[in-house]
Amino acid sequence: MTSKSPDSKFAIRKHTSRSGAVIPFTELGFGTAPLGNLYRALDEDVAALTVNAAWDAGIRYFDTAPLYGLGLAETRLNPLLRRRKREDYVLSTKIGRLLKVVPPDQRTGIGKFFDTPSRQQIYDYSYDGVMRSVEFSLERLGIDTIDVLLAHDVDIFTHGSKEASDQRIKELMEGGYRALEQLRSEGTVKAIGAGINEWQVAETLARAGDFDVFLIAGRYTLLEQDALTSFLPYCVEKKIGIVLGGPYNSGILATGPRPGAFYNYDPAPPAILDRVARIEQVCAAHHVKLVEAALKFPLGHPQVVSVIPGGQSPQEVTRNAEIMGAKIPAALWDDLKSEGLLREDAPVPA
Repeated sequence: MTSKSPDSKFAIRKHTSRSGAVIPFTELGFGTAPLGNLYRALDEDVAALTVNAAWDAGIRYFDTAPLYGLGLAETRLNPLLRRRKREDYVLSTKIGRLLKVVPPDQRTGIGKFFDTPSRQQIYDYSYDGVMRSVEFSLERLGIDTIDVLLAHDVDIFTHGSKEASDQRIKELMEGGYRALEQLRSEGTVKAIGAGINEWQVAETLARAGDFDVFLIAGRYTLLEQDALTSFLPYCVEKKIGIVLGGPYNSGILATGPRPGAFYNYDPAPPAILDRVARIEQVCAAHHVKLVEAALKFPLGHPQVVSVIPGGQSPQEVTRNAEIMGAKIPAALWDDLKSEGLLREDAPVPA
């Protein structure tokens, strides 16, 4: 269900969880990995300005995780959230990693996260691990309830093989899932789900349990629609909401096919550069920027409740908000389909 928010310029997509809670996602959300000093350190003042720019732009959905800066992103959200009424925003965080104090040279994420607390991640998808993780997150965030709690990264990308992923899924479903259900039934969280890098793993989970929301990183974009094969139709059937992270596929749909453009966290291969160049040509013919079409496209699917691009500065956040206001002619989507650059069965924004 889509409606307008009285205090946000973005449309609200309401999603009802299995507990009966109605969660009002803004179509544009804010992913907080950059607040965890991902790839570069953010000055404290810049981090605060970035979060406040998101609020001032009308964003009311914030996604975070203990992994992001080893607790730093959750901590940096705390001052913003404590100044607001709890019912005025939607928050998701994640479970699956506990943080252990270690010497600085042993911390997780050296070379990826900068200037973070000296913590080492310990994967734990057990019942006790979920309960401990939630307790720590509530303390860092300074709040009492979580809207959406997501099992984080039980996927091949994170654990290195299907066998390792399957073992983590087994651990979750035999342990942590009971904790998720309990927290939902008690009202500590309104909805449960998972944040996953592969739609196939998300589908495995969706068929194994009674989940409300999945956060999928980069797997349903202007460049990739294979999730329409079986996963997204199953989400329609089971009324599962989708948050789409990484709508720019790690950058290439924002920068275009320039040399050194990134796709899936690595330099884009020639075939991807060529395909993006062709998509960009069609966009240009309709006087639409590639980045505008990329950010708006996922919202055409009825189960997508929000897209969450990252923002490392107030300017990037404001730019994303401006992009959401772009008008995309229906003929653009038609031409992408006729050129074989968009799946025929892909629903598109009205």
